[in-house]
Amino acid sequence: MGAVSSRSQAIIPSSSMALPDPASGELSVPPPGGDRWAGLRRFTQARIALGRTGGSLRTESVIDFRLGHARARDAVHAPFDPLALAASLRDAGIETFPLATEIGERRTYLARPDLGRKLDEASQRKLRCQAPIWGNRDLAILVSDGLSALAAERQAVPLLAHLLPLLHSEGWSLYPVLIVPFARVKLQDEVGELLGARQSVILLGERPGFSSIDSLGAYLTYRPNAGRTDADRNCLSNIRPEGLPPVEAAVKLADLLIESARRGVSGVALKDLESPILIQPQIADR
Repeated sequence: MGAVSSRSQAIIPSSSMALPDPASGELSVPPPGGDRWAGLRRFTQARIALGRTGGSLRTESVIDFRLGHARARDAVHAPFDPLALAASLRDAGIETFPLATEIGERRTYLARPDLGRKLDEASQRKLRCQAPIWGNRDLAILVSDGLSALAAERQAVPLLAHLLPLLHSEGWSLYPVLIVPFARVKLQDEVGELLGARQSVILLGERPGFSSIDSLGAYLTYRPNAGRTDADRNCLSNIRPEGLPPVEAAVKLADLLIESARRGVSGVALKDLESPILIQPQIADR
């Protein structure tokens, strides 16, 4: 028999179709006339089972949509406090070092992505002075607000608190964590090249979605330099408790970095061939 497309295999639940209950692990049947999709909403933050009134969305769904949109906009424009983040990292025993891009405020950051890819002159001088003091090390880590300061503030500390011990146990040498407001992904190339780092990682807030306003992205590059492109990077995205939890992200990122160093590559030349983790449903005690 020929292969069957995934689309043809899609199943539309009938009003009597049993749905799994995440609390008990048992199957539940929607009441007669109930929303056939409502049970699935318990398993995802995606906008499903919105319902309709005639040819329009329900008022409840429209209000929820507008609320999600407002929260996403607020996340983009939320101020970033690099000093507070540095203090939280120091409390976790992590040394930090401040840098700055050519951008000083949010409006310019959104309108001029190119300026977020460059350090300002003062930061360039600081790194050139520090580079011989620190010496060549294995990894430079940058943290920035990106498009969501909430992501950096909420996810960066638990991620780094688990990532750094994993790398130290493998004998890696790391630079102080570099906190850089208003940075873009490519900034890691300039920083890594100035320091002579073997690898670089930048953690920054991803573009907020309606149901994910605090999602962190991690981008790694082997031998960062001005000639690197996005094809030379690997990315872990949706780092947050409801997506890829920071602890699991730390393990995945450490594995990618170690494999990148072993093979001397990153980006499209570095594949994650690990089998996906199958999350088993948790059944409540009876």
